[in-house]
Order: sequence, then C-alpha cells, then structure tokens
Amino acid sequence: MRFDVLGIGNAIVDIVATTSETFLDQHALAKGSMRLVDDATSERLTRAIGRGAQGSGGSAANTIAGLASLGGRGAFIGKTGDDALGRVFRDEIRKLGVHFATEPLRDGTATARCLVLVTPDAQRTMATFLGASSVLAPADIDEPTVAAAAITYLEGYLFDPPLAMAAFRRAVELAHGAKRHVALTLSDPFCVERHRAEFLALIEMGIDVLFANEAEVASLLGTTDLAAIRDRLAQHCAITVVTRSERGSAILTASEAIEVAARLVGPVVDTTGAGDLYAAGFLYGLSKSMPLAQCGALGSLCAGEAISHLGARPRTSLAALAAEHGLRPSPSAPGVA
Repeated sequence: MRFDVLGIGNAIVDIVATTSETFLDQHALAKGSMRLVDDATSERLTRAIGRGAQGSGGSAANTIAGLASLGGRGAFIGKTGDDALGRVFRDEIRKLGVHFATEPLRDGTATARCLVLVTPDAQRTMATFLGASSVLAPADIDEPTVAAAAITYLEGYLFDPPLAMAAFRRAVELAHGAKRHVALTLSDPFCVERHRAEFLALIEMGIDVLFANEAEVASLLGTTDLAAIRDRLAQHCAITVVTRSERGSAILTASEAIEVAARLVGPVVDTTGAGDLYAAGFLYGLSKSMPLAQCGALGSLCAGEAISHLGARPRTSLAALAAEHGLRPSPSAPGVA
C-alpha cells in the first residue's frame, strides 16, 4: 500500500481571527457550530472582522496534515477552484508530502473558504463558503488511490451537497472492494441533524471506524450514554470513538470500552482542529497496528498540540512529540492489512 490514510473532504482555505461573543450574536452565529454561508455573506463577515491568519484548512485535510507530521503517508481528494486560494491549498498540502491530484474546477467557481472565529474561551465558530469543494463528485474518487490506502477517511462536513453523498458511497464501495478500511467523522451536530438518515445509511454500508464528539453522537442517536452507543453501533462499526473535550475520549468496540485521558501540551488557546488532529493520531496509530489505547493516547496528544495555538495545523513535529511521550509505533509494526 502506498498510503496509510486517504482523506476525502472539503478543500478549504481558513481565515482564523479572534472575536467576541457579541460579534457572534450580531451576525446570528451559534457559538461552537459551523454555518454554511454564500459568497456574499462570507465576504461581508471577512470585512467585518478585519485581519485574520490565512492558511489551508478543511477537516479531513487537517487530519492528513497531522498524519504527515507524524511521519505517515497521506493522500487527499478534494475540489478546489482554479484561483489564488486554490493554488495556496494545493501548494501547501503538497509541500507536506501529501499526494493530491484532484483536478481543479476551471469554470470560475471559487475555492472554498472558512472564517474561523475564536472567542476568548477558545471556542471556535465557523462560517463556511463551500465554493468549489461542494461539487466533488463520484468521478473524482480515484479508484487506484482508494485501493492504495489502508484507510479511507471521510469528512462529515462534506455531506451537505448531494454529489458528495454519492461520492462517499462510491468511496466506501471501492475501499471495501479492495479489502481496505473506511473511517468517518460526523464533523458537526447540525450537519448530522440535517442528514441523520443519510449518515445512518452510510454507517450501515459498513463504516469500520466512526469518530464523533458528544454533541454529534447525541444528534445521531439521541444519547451520550456509552453503553447505548455501543449497543446501537457495534453491529456496523468495529470501532466507535467518542471525544469528550477535557474529559478525554472513549473507544468502543463490541467487546470493550476504553477510557482515554485528555492531554495538554500547553495552555488552551484555540480548539479549532482538536477533533481533526485527534483523528490524525488515532488513524496513524491504527494504520501501524498500535493497540487501541495507544491510538487514543496518540490522538489525545495530537489534539493537545492543536489547541495550544491558533489554527488547526500542527506548529511542531508531531513525530517528535509522540517520540517524547513514548507513543511511536514499533519499527516492525506490520500495519493494517
């Protein structure tokens, strides 16, 4: 296999800025959520907040960036426009050593951008213009790339456009046809609320690893009780990971429930990307056949790095951080078959 993990998701350029809760109220933005906006609204909000730090984003893309920082072999599928922001995204992800070959749209559609607003309590609220990323289609799911990846990782945020739903189903079929694994993150409780039936249908197709925070799993199943979650999902998902902020995470299988503590590597500055980087650590560990408890510990460590600074991408080598904490895989680890 050429790749440890293939991510499929929104190709977005983030604009990260600090703001007040009053600003969120003035613009009808629910704190901690992701709201889809049109191009004009995105421009208006960007002008209103003034300067922000710009860099590549997108949930699954952040996860693959974290995987690369751990030393993993990553690939990404996502749609950009043929514009300046699209070139920023393509250049930045390729500089990380990630395989990214999706052709940009050349019809004038703009690359997606996400305004990430961070309040003083370090919570992030997002206003996202999906642009070109929303037209990812089944034809963009490259069969050889899926077959070459041990794990294909799907981003729930991309579930809004109908074409993307079809693309996800195509990816699941191709991955399972090649006897590979599929992981899904639910991404956002409001996204789950909009598409609960479709998410459940996709899970029933055969999602091997499901990631959700408590709000997302409550939106999907109506409960945060771990026993109830395991009873409901174990027949479809070999592994369900429920992240619980400062209370760490729980890894659920048909036979066990593993509690994993949160890990901080500095003061909490911005929670943007915590779930993305948790998934990076967990999936990297899983691709190297690390025990589940260690996968969770590595996920927590990567999330701890992510929330110690503004922005979702790592600011330090996650491979070095993992080695410092004794969380590197054995050199002889066989990896996921």
